[in-house]
Amino acid sequence: MSISLAAGLDAGLDALSLDLKPAQRQSLLDYLALLQKWNQVYNLTAVRDPQAMLSHHLLDCLSVVAPLRVQLASLAQTGPTRLLDVGSGAGLPGLVLAICLPDVQVDCVDTVAKKASFIQQAALSLGLPNLRGLHARVESLGSAYQVVSARAFSSLPDLVTGSDKALLPGGLWMAMKGKTPDEEIQALTPQVQVFHVEPLQVPGLDAQRCIVWMRRVSV
Repeated sequence: MSISLAAGLDAGLDALSLDLKPAQRQSLLDYLALLQKWNQVYNLTAVRDPQAMLSHHLLDCLSVVAPLRVQLASLAQTGPTRLLDVGSGAGLPGLVLAICLPDVQVDCVDTVAKKASFIQQAALSLGLPNLRGLHARVESLGSAYQVVSARAFSSLPDLVTGSDKALLPGGLWMAMKGKTPDEEIQALTPQVQVFHVEPLQVPGLDAQRCIVWMRRVSV
């Protein structure tokens, strides 16, 4: 991995005030290398340039780590935290979250077999026992997760409907979006509350980004 990518990652982490261990930083760089290698054959992402992968993918996903930590701390729970990343594709953001949050069990689900296989291979190559790739439809998964995440996967109503069975009572949806999706928010049922739209500033990326945080309305 080139020095420039390592330096770009370090600068991005500093800008995000994200303190990671050296081993975690190296895992992120190793993930970029894996993504470039597999992308040549499996077309996991349309972004080909390594520097663009760093800003558009890696730093974009790293920008949600600190906000997610805050929300996880607010959850009343017992036992390990489990996160489901829906339509994870090349592991964005699920694989990145698994590196940064080793105490969280991350399952990345995708209907495309080669993408789930990439996640499984990455988990082995990077030594991530808290990461799994699942080749399945999210609707088929049982209720097991405190957090369901998605990045540019579908509309908010479709995300909530498709993954509702997978989310535990009291759990949260974390939807990564570009600009605030006002029409999608308006289309949500009254049973779902958007309790926070959190703007994000991604280092090296001049584009609007936000997290739409959602939960079920308590009855």
